[in-house]
Amino acid sequence: MGGLVEGKVAVVTGAGNGIGAATVALLADHGAAALYVTDVDVASAERVASAAGARATAIGVDVRDPSALEALRARVIDEHGRADVLVNNAGHYLHPTPLEEGTPEHWQGLYELNLLHIIHATKLFLPSMIERRSGAIVNVSSVEGVRGYPVDPVYGAFKAAAVQFTRSVGVDVAAHGVRVNGIAPDLTNSEQSNFVAWDPPDVAARWGHYLPLGRMGEPIDQARVILFLASELSSFVVGQTINTDGGTVEAGGWFRSERRPGRRWTNRPYTP
Repeated sequence: MGGLVEGKVAVVTGAGNGIGAATVALLADHGAAALYVTDVDVASAERVASAAGARATAIGVDVRDPSALEALRARVIDEHGRADVLVNNAGHYLHPTPLEEGTPEHWQGLYELNLLHIIHATKLFLPSMIERRSGAIVNVSSVEGVRGYPVDPVYGAFKAAAVQFTRSVGVDVAAHGVRVNGIAPDLTNSEQSNFVAWDPPDVAARWGHYLPLGRMGEPIDQARVILFLASELSSFVVGQTINTDGGTVEAGGWFRSERRPGRRWTNRPYTP
């Protein structure tokens, strides 16, 4: 099936690698007329845009900077008069930090990257979508926003807030022809979460036995659901965050660990 976003103008944040890069490639394959590939790493964004073809434009954007988001919005509207699809994909756990080890600076960084930019970008692009009575916004949260995350409760709280924001805004604007939905990924091989490469070989070999689906996720697995939510295939889906996790939430969650020095919890196939 092709052409699911034929003629659409799409903006993807954090698109220099991983899920964002796979999303750009898939949107291009499905007929997007213009793609704005944004990332704080300009070189990575340029590589992704080059691979996507002439319709893609790379822009260096630090989503934590409100003025950068405002400039992005102004450029998109100036060049195309609209944005049909906004994928708020940028985000990072920075480094997992137990609550007692956290600092206000760490929490602020998590907030700006994982929640505030979603709110700000949505506020900037939403009015033109409402005016045209057409548009789709997809917010990338995390599985840690829909289950307890003892490794870093503050990160989990912001990801959960992204889910609630998606739900609330989605309900608010649905009657205006705009759909706001999201995904909650888990265990997806990418530059940010390459567990198979990071773990010892004997542990990496067990991932397939751990995940209900029998394998790790890949960025394309997430991108396909984003494409669904960005397209008219999801025209009756409002305010939902889909668990794109290979079944990990349904199968269980975090478990206490007594044999891993310095780690009180595990979601990996170690002996607890």
